[in-house]
Amino acid sequence: MSTTTKDRLLEQLDLLPDELQRRVLDFAEALALSLPKGVPGANLIKFAGTIPEHDLELMREAIARDCERVDNGW
Repeated sequence: MSTTTKDRLLEQLDLLPDELQRRVLDFAEALALSLPKGVPGANLIKFAGTIPEHDLELMREAIARDCERVDNGW
């Protein structure tokens, strides 16, 4: 039976003194806060088709004009 990452982490955590365990906890909490937040796609489906065709065409033109080129000034 293979050991999971969580099990391995707990094993290592048990070896650390309280102060280092606290640092690991602080780090884990910071990582959790850095996760992207968003809305499931299923919740957005109600907006499908709500952008007028003219606006979509303007967006297509802007993307083709401004985004599909390499900026050598970088």
